[in-house]
Amino acid sequence: MKHSIKVTTILVIMFFVTQLIGLFVIATYNSNDNQLPFGMEPPEELKSEDSLSIITSIVISFIIAVALFVFLTKINAAKFIRFWFFFVTILALSLAINALLVRFNLVYPAIIAAVVALPFAFIKIYRRNFYVHNFTELLIYPGIAAVFVPILGIFGIIILLLIISLYDIWAVWRSGFMQKMANYQMNNLKIFAGFFVPYANKGEKAKIQQIKQKYKGKGDEKIEKEFKKAKVKVSLAILGGGDVVFPIITAGVFYKLAGLMPALVISVFATLSLIALFILARKGKFYPAMPFLTTGMYLGMLVNWLIL
Repeated sequence: MKHSIKVTTILVIMFFVTQLIGLFVIATYNSNDNQLPFGMEPPEELKSEDSLSIITSIVISFIIAVALFVFLTKINAAKFIRFWFFFVTILALSLAINALLVRFNLVYPAIIAAVVALPFAFIKIYRRNFYVHNFTELLIYPGIAAVFVPILGIFGIIILLLIISLYDIWAVWRSGFMQKMANYQMNNLKIFAGFFVPYANKGEKAKIQQIKQKYKGKGDEKIEKEFKKAKVKVSLAILGGGDVVFPIITAGVFYKLAGLMPALVISVFATLSLIALFILARKGKFYPAMPFLTTGMYLGMLVNWLIL
């Protein structure tokens, strides 16, 4: 097992809770004519397009986004990238929060959602609070998934999962691109798109507590500098955002077309496959999560077709 049982359990719980929140958000926008706010609702003609055209458009958009991110890292446009993350975070959070507010029939729920999302996004991107970061991650991916579910069908999501899994294998095991992106986010941008749980052994924890007490009130940057001077070793358990959002999209597609129970089957099998990955993974090695998650979701689809 790559991480301790405690750390692994925390990651798995956050993953599964996000799946459930995602189903709630998608169910809200899939009922009572509740449309996505801020002009995010896909036009009807796009919804009626064939799966191959939609998948092609998504893949091309994904390639452009990755290429743009790489270009921006090459020219060291860290401020622009942070603002990009900030804007996307506000939008995704607003979509998820709005789904809750419309249930209460509030006036101008989208505006209220954006106002609530703004300070959380600011703290997440520019103030780097561990608890705010992981809390907002619970809502960001349901918001993103809500945009893609209306335009995808079952055949489309099957093909998309396969493409993303192959990319993940190449990016992690062949090119190391995913590790480079993660390192750039954490070291240069001081942000990360995904869940993360820092942990240390007893000796390192004692060092951390001593430094925190000594430099209490001096600011996070000062404390971080002292951590580096003291050579404090902190391990990091991470789960990328893509590994969280694609299972939500898949479950959302099944909810839209087949109902709640088939969607829950997908979420449960995705969670079980994530647990299997954490058990099989070894310390010091990187693993692409999507092939494992895709295999689990394919098994979930098979169970849906055989039983439900």
